[in-house]
Amino acid sequence: MAIDYDDMMQSGATGLASRYDEKDVMLYALGVGMGRDPLDEKELPFVYENNGLKVVPTFASVINRGEAPPERQRMPQKSQINFAMVVDGERRITFHKPLPPKCEVTTDERMLAILDKGEGKGAVLVQERATREAGCGDKLFTIVTSIFARGDGGFGGSPEGGPALHILPERAPDLVKECDTRADQALLYALSGDRNPLHRDPAFAKMVGFPRPILHGLCSYGTACRAVLSTLAEYQPERIKQFDVRFSKPVFPGETLVVEMWKDGATISYRASVKERPGTVVLNNGLCLLD
Repeated sequence: MAIDYDDMMQSGATGLASRYDEKDVMLYALGVGMGRDPLDEKELPFVYENNGLKVVPTFASVINRGEAPPERQRMPQKSQINFAMVVDGERRITFHKPLPPKCEVTTDERMLAILDKGEGKGAVLVQERATREAGCGDKLFTIVTSIFARGDGGFGGSPEGGPALHILPERAPDLVKECDTRADQALLYALSGDRNPLHRDPAFAKMVGFPRPILHGLCSYGTACRAVLSTLAEYQPERIKQFDVRFSKPVFPGETLVVEMWKDGATISYRASVKERPGTVVLNNGLCLLD
């Protein structure tokens, strides 16, 4: 069953109810590399709750979307995506207020665009997820994300559209930070919700075209956030108001991300490559807006 454009564009849900707590926040922080040094007093507040827990902003990516009543859901009826062939494309998170260390939330989701890159070239699905606090109704964050469905192109749609990419400065970076990942990083990060076997099962990874399991794209994204948060944002997560990225190539667990950053006032541009594979850019067109 191929993508039916009209059918997919009507998909979405309102009032998805969910909650998270301090354990979820700390597990995510460990999953993106916080707390490597348990004596680091600047990182300890992200992984230890006793002195006021801080939340890594990109934790927003893994907050469970929860469930909505059937009357508030519209699932595709005529379309089917090959999820074994899906990888992350781009992501933008806009933060309306700092994330509390525990919260009950409600989320509304809708499809913004579906781009047809052609038969054998895949499709790009652009979705929006808006999340607010359940109790007071305050907006917490809005995520616009694109996923690349490698096996679902050629349904007759337009190849153009989607969010514009941030253009990086042409000068040398103002700051470079190396962020390690562990060999078991994907196994740890999977506990924050994404249990896709692509990131843990060697046989499955080979079946879909990779030599071994790859790191979650959103783990690399969170690691880049760690790089900005620990340097230009001075470990103050409330300063990060927006965080964008384009996923360009996979990272393998155990590799080191080299995050280049450019500072222009409150605008931070960033890009990440892999130290062990010189010249391999894995995250591109990155943008962080600081308060």
